[in-house]
Amino acid sequence: MDKKIIKRILSGIVVSERMDKTVVVLVSTIKKHAKYHKQYKSSKKYYAHDPKNEYHVGDEVSIVGIRPISKQKKWKVISKDNK
Repeated sequence: MDKKIIKRILSGIVVSERMDKTVVVLVSTIKKHAKYHKQYKSSKKYYAHDPKNEYHVGDEVSIVGIRPISKQKKWKVISKDNK
């Protein structure tokens, strides 16, 4: 049996790079209210692993879920998205 593993990929903007080998990525999503059907914007910050310190504030990046590296770091930056 081949089980296909689907990894979650998110896209967001780097908002902090102060830590060594870590960036903070702000991911914004549009959600719809269950009862009133109005759309609203929701955002969440993710700590992502950046081993070469190559991403800077303002870069649009894609992140993927990985095994936990630390208490908060469970994501890794995989690529820089072009605007």
